[in-house]
Amino acid sequence: MTASEPTIVATSGGLRVGERTSVMFDALAHHAVDLSGVHGRRPRVMYVGTAIGDAEHFTARITEAARIAGFELTPLHLFPMPNVEDIEETVLAQDVVWVMGGSVANLLAVWRVHRLDHILRRAWQAGVVLSGVSAGSICWFEGGTTDSFGPELRPVTNALGFLPYGNGVHYDVDEGRRPLIHRLVADGTLPTAHCTDDGVGLVYRGTELVEAVTEAPGKGAYLVRREGDRAVEDRVEPRRLPSVPR
Repeated sequence: MTASEPTIVATSGGLRVGERTSVMFDALAHHAVDLSGVHGRRPRVMYVGTAIGDAEHFTARITEAARIAGFELTPLHLFPMPNVEDIEETVLAQDVVWVMGGSVANLLAVWRVHRLDHILRRAWQAGVVLSGVSAGSICWFEGGTTDSFGPELRPVTNALGFLPYGNGVHYDVDEGRRPLIHRLVADGTLPTAHCTDDGVGLVYRGTELVEAVTEAPGKGAYLVRREGDRAVEDRVEPRRLPSVPR
């Protein structure tokens, strides 16, 4: 079972601290699984931790989170070599791909070496739901803002481009991101940008934004568009998702 059409859930959330575990999948990740349409068996979820160098300690935490959530988890490691024989076959067998945050610049470079960018496009077109947090959100767009290059935020403009927009993550907690997104949209470095507060996700069918959703109260999504030589921001009120028990 796969989604009925190409689906992306781009988020600034989806994970939280558990009561008995270091991390657990929150409502945004569960929503991505729901959108895959799987039923009658455990959802197959691929965890991609390239942006944090395939850190083994975090893969272990995500594996435990998947056990609690009832997901059948497959980690995809690219360091020091792919941990599966056939990357494309393994990716296409999933219901959801969940991409962890970290360095989006490094993620993009490593993915392209292994042609994972092409594989993920085929998976998206085949109905595998693509999702993730932070770098795992920006990667699906034309680009966004990142601290991949150092403490000062800079633009990244060579992301996968499945979605023809810019992307702003952690919009309410990192004070430098909103003004930089506005500047990049105003000067044409980025196209119209779709942005999320922490705890908010954006759902796309094909390349159309169909809904904003949230796992946290009081949060928002934002559309930042160019108007003349300035950027104009419009708030989108997200729908609150059901809470995931701890």
